[in-house]
Amino acid sequence: MELRQLRYFVTVAEELHFGRAAERLHIVQSAVSQQVQRLERELGADLFDRSPRHVRLTGAGERLLPEARAVLAAAERARAAVREQAGLRLGTSTGLGEHLDRVLGDLAVLAPDTSVQLVSAPAHDRLEQVADGRLDAAFVRSLEPTPGVRILPLWKDPLVAALPAAHPLARETELAISDLAGLRLCITARRNNPALVDLVVGACHSAGFEPLPGPVSGSLQDTLATIGAGSMPMWTVLYAAQARVLLSPRVAFRPFRAPGLALPIGLAVRRETPPAALAVLLKALPAVPTGNDHES
Repeated sequence: MELRQLRYFVTVAEELHFGRAAERLHIVQSAVSQQVQRLERELGADLFDRSPRHVRLTGAGERLLPEARAVLAAAERARAAVREQAGLRLGTSTGLGEHLDRVLGDLAVLAPDTSVQLVSAPAHDRLEQVADGRLDAAFVRSLEPTPGVRILPLWKDPLVAALPAAHPLARETELAISDLAGLRLCITARRNNPALVDLVVGACHSAGFEPLPGPVSGSLQDTLATIGAGSMPMWTVLYAAQARVLLSPRVAFRPFRAPGLALPIGLAVRRETPPAALAVLLKALPAVPTGNDHES
């Protein structure tokens, strides 16, 4: 019996779908099925009732599930005991700007002997890596909690509009989102950042218009270059902290009129067995509201 097999079994048991479990594990579905079948052969019992319409735990699967979770938790505690001196592994998000600089600066003062490893990963991956212990904590934006993770609210991150510097709207000091109704919106696919896309598109709908779709580029730099070219009036949104450090002379960054658009920033942490270094990190962060975090 391998830890990998138990992890695959638990993931399928939580999703009750081999395809979704494979997506969470970032492997092909056939590999998940194969490892679960090997586990079933070793245990001499079917763990799932499989049919074209559903996947359900059998009685044996229901009995194994809490034991498998306990084994995985014990294995993570063993890893944590060995790597405790390795420092803090912190997942980061784009556009944190001076927020991250300030946190790291305060952390260096509070705990100069604590090393910090910054890890960049997609939002969903960050949450999963916190849940399974590969990350000690991660900054996230308005994401649904993952099982085994708490999200501690920190601050709100305002958004600004980016549009061609030569466009008449660039002469304004601030914009209403309705001002942008005639421009095409260049924004990432929703699967990449659902919180951001839902906020912006929802704000457009509230302002009474459907945003005109613009081209989607592979990177922010490409998007800004396309907007700055000015061949077609387009706009996008950036985090204000991110815009402050960008140099793009053909693109204008303008804040939204109050109340504006903003996404809450939170810190995702494991519900159980937090690393000792996490206590120091929390001291370096803005005051975290108590009794107001999101658990799963």
